[in-house]
Amino acid sequence: MEYGLISHRAALNECYALDKDHLEIEIKTGYEVTEVLLCFGDPFSAGILGGAEEWSGETVPMKPGRELEYQKIWEISVKPDYKRCKYYFEIHAGEECVYFFEDGVYTKERMEIPGRKEQCFIFPWMNPADINEVPDWVEDTVWYQIFPDRFCNGDAKRDPWYAKEWKCEKTEYLDVYGGDLRGIRKKLSYIKELGITGIYLTPIFASDSNHKYNTSDYYKIDPAFGDEEELKALVKEAHDMGIRIMLDAVFNHCGEQFAPWQDVVENGPESEYYDWFFINQWPLDTKKHDTRDGRYYSFAFAGGMPKLNTNHPGVIAYFKDLCSYWLREWDIDGIRFDVGNEVSHLFLKELRKVLKKIKPEVFLLGEIWHDAIAWLGGDEYDSVMNYPLVESIHDFFNDENRTAGQFSHSVNRCYSLYMKQTNRVLFNLLDSHDTERLFTRVGSLGRFYGQLALLFTMEGSPCIYYGTEIAMEGGFDPDCRRCMPWNEIESGTYDERINAVRTLIRLRKTKKACKSEKIIWQNTGHARVIGYRKEMEGEPAVEVRLNASKEKVKLPECREMLFSYGVENGWLMPDGVCIFSV
Repeated sequence: MEYGLISHRAALNECYALDKDHLEIEIKTGYEVTEVLLCFGDPFSAGILGGAEEWSGETVPMKPGRELEYQKIWEISVKPDYKRCKYYFEIHAGEECVYFFEDGVYTKERMEIPGRKEQCFIFPWMNPADINEVPDWVEDTVWYQIFPDRFCNGDAKRDPWYAKEWKCEKTEYLDVYGGDLRGIRKKLSYIKELGITGIYLTPIFASDSNHKYNTSDYYKIDPAFGDEEELKALVKEAHDMGIRIMLDAVFNHCGEQFAPWQDVVENGPESEYYDWFFINQWPLDTKKHDTRDGRYYSFAFAGGMPKLNTNHPGVIAYFKDLCSYWLREWDIDGIRFDVGNEVSHLFLKELRKVLKKIKPEVFLLGEIWHDAIAWLGGDEYDSVMNYPLVESIHDFFNDENRTAGQFSHSVNRCYSLYMKQTNRVLFNLLDSHDTERLFTRVGSLGRFYGQLALLFTMEGSPCIYYGTEIAMEGGFDPDCRRCMPWNEIESGTYDERINAVRTLIRLRKTKKACKSEKIIWQNTGHARVIGYRKEMEGEPAVEVRLNASKEKVKLPECREMLFSYGVENGWLMPDGVCIFSV
């Protein structure tokens, strides 16, 4: 048995409360392990200190869970009678049996030594306040991300004199086209008909850029987009259509026109806001375009985006008041935190307390591109943008040496990082305003629809970027932010593509198994053909086949073909994809 592959901690995503009654426990082992038993019970069942009576617990088998590249996960949900749990593991590999405790592996011989001191794992108490609770509505939401300046121009009178003619073309960093909140309102029916139930808006607050990630006034809607009344109207009309609204919050840094920063520039150490920022040298040289000299900290060395000190009580109080205002005045449903891994944990904990008190079901989403377990304990973010899943999908298509088995291990890893309740609301996406567009990356409609089929049949809350429904093209930022070609859309040019995406969204919403955590990976007999079944108790199962090989593949018989691209007479062609019921 490979002892080094056995791992478990009584914390984070390996031992946690699923709800007020159930404790989820997971352990990783090597593939040679054939059975894992959990021995658990109350820590005080043998007395306060154990006394002369030896502690013993109930022994139950654990279920095989997700398989990783070198390890497999075993899992179980138990119901501790008194909210406490003491436990260890009994692990079998053929005839070999060992026991796993907090301090390592015990052999049978060690277990039989009289007077031994067992360092069992302990989950002290299932405190209700510590349970990770996420908004229920999110897992059933299909999101649509909008970059306002490029989505729709609803009021040309508001456009600045330098706004360019509206057309879907390659864009540059400083281009402005005049999209606004009224334009989004005008297209709400279009968005609803797609099947969308949540809109994520990139920043809409006062700023001198087209992207608005350098905020100058967090209380003021940028005049190019509209005003408070326009936003209130958008939220109300969206809510009336069953669509939620999430705003983008840029709290890691501000723009150089932000009043507190301007006060610092003018008054230096005498400014009451001096410690709101990370200033290392005075006087400031604000004419330089980057901060590699360390004179002050900023976002990504951008001199025009000074970094806010989210450890400072004044900064925390400011943004607590701000977000409270957003919720009370505009009734928004979610907040996405830009550069969500750089703001302080203290800041997020304090902010969450206030916001959840005002609106318990508000969705708090962090922009984190890597393993984010440190932010997902239930007292900071509800979820993060699932970029690890994006990378897993991209790597499989990009590397022809990757096998379907390796792909399954990679996807399983993404869902082994966090608690199960977090997995249900992970913000799944394939592209965004920060990446090249999906169609440009994959280069063919077959692979485009294949990746979308993966997106809509994975656990979590799927999001498409505006224009994905027409397979819009675009390279990396800023070219991924092209204008929506409304004339062509309304003339029917993209009807076939829109209907395909609408079908996938409808499947996501009507076939409940698509969102299930239960994924059964299947050996299709072809290294580059992905196959899996999604199951949910009481619901019809669905299967997915995706052919990334250069050969056509015979499909199994199915009851009903739910979605297909590249299927001919029972064969799945290269780059073909299908979803069917079984």
